[in-house]
Amino acid sequence: MNILSLEKRGQIITLLVEGNSIRATARITGCSKNTIAKLLEDIGIACLKFHDDMVRNVRANRVQCDEIWSFVYAKRKNVPYDKIGEAGDVWTWTAIDADSKLIISWFVGGRDIKSANYFMQDVASRLTNRVQLTTDGLKAYLDAIEEAFPKGVDFAQLDKQYAGSRYVGAIKTPLIGCPDNKHITTSHVERQNLTMRMHMRRFTRFTNAFSKKIENHCYALALYFVYYNFCKIHTTLRVTPAMEAGLTNDIMEITDIVKLIKC
Repeated sequence: MNILSLEKRGQIITLLVEGNSIRATARITGCSKNTIAKLLEDIGIACLKFHDDMVRNVRANRVQCDEIWSFVYAKRKNVPYDKIGEAGDVWTWTAIDADSKLIISWFVGGRDIKSANYFMQDVASRLTNRVQLTTDGLKAYLDAIEEAFPKGVDFAQLDKQYAGSRYVGAIKTPLIGCPDNKHITTSHVERQNLTMRMHMRRFTRFTNAFSKKIENHCYALALYFVYYNFCKIHTTLRVTPAMEAGLTNDIMEITDIVKLIKC
């Protein structure tokens, strides 16, 4: 079996994290779709472990959480009988440090209490100090956050109000501790949702580039979050989020991501 060079694998990963689909990447690089899919699987598994190991003991002041919708194989209403439990709507939960822009934690699941509990437990395990936490108005957060932060947290929800599709305002609701009213916002994590849609083709709406398997969906996310945290220089910060958060001292190159794979 032919083994792709480090440069070729780096080219493929660069194309994937810059918003190209697997088919488009295959056309540009001349590699087969199966080769690219196998590389995505290998690098996704490596990135899952890398994020889990590296994003620890994060010292943050303000954390924002949100969920972004996508689907696997088919939207919920179109899932065939033989694919029930394997396909349909999925939600990616993310937690971002509003100051360093670091993605602290992410989780793929439903938009329910079980997913909220798992996600918030992981968020809490990666922080070293008390934070101000802001989410949207999803009720599933309430018990999950109280259970995940037994030592205390300053928690508030921002519930946006709409008249049809037109935004008309938001209600700020402090729930635990003493959150600072001026920092009750989800603007940073919502902007991150847009960045996700721009950098991952399978999140782009009204295309046929959606994920066909949940495993590949998670591999693409794992790759993206390592790229975003450790490689991508934030325009305002002029360093990567991981550098701003004090997790690393240097910018990680795409080839460094490739080298995460255990050959």
